[in-house]
Amino acid sequence: MKEITAIIRRDKLPVTRAALEALGYPSLTIQSVEGRGKQRGALCAEMDSELPDAFCTAVKLTPTPSSYALEHTLPKVALFVPKRLLTIVAPDDVVTTIVKAIVKANQTGRNGDGKIFVSPIEGALRIRTGEQAGEAIS
Repeated sequence: MKEITAIIRRDKLPVTRAALEALGYPSLTIQSVEGRGKQRGALCAEMDSELPDAFCTAVKLTPTPSSYALEHTLPKVALFVPKRLLTIVAPDDVVTTIVKAIVKANQTGRNGDGKIFVSPIEGALRIRTGEQAGEAIS
């Protein structure tokens, strides 16, 4: 078993969910998160990927401080972009298929498309029935 963790744009969530459901893997956990990568908190990367490239240089968008930065005194305000974090646990043999579907649904070729991490899972247990391992994730 593997855990697939994907950090994606907020607006790509419906397309990603539909792609996973089409594969037969509708079970996932979704969290709202904030973070930053190479774009360093620039919100233009989070906007509609169909905007012309010149738009980002013509319009100066100011990123919003994270909720942590607003509640704490920091020497420099940390800027974070809101994203969605998806967690999926799947059998080893379908991990590549799921990862390819997530990439296809989210790849725009611009900064801020996200990241995918795949980690091993040692075990799983469904609390309601006591099923373990593969039975617990289906």
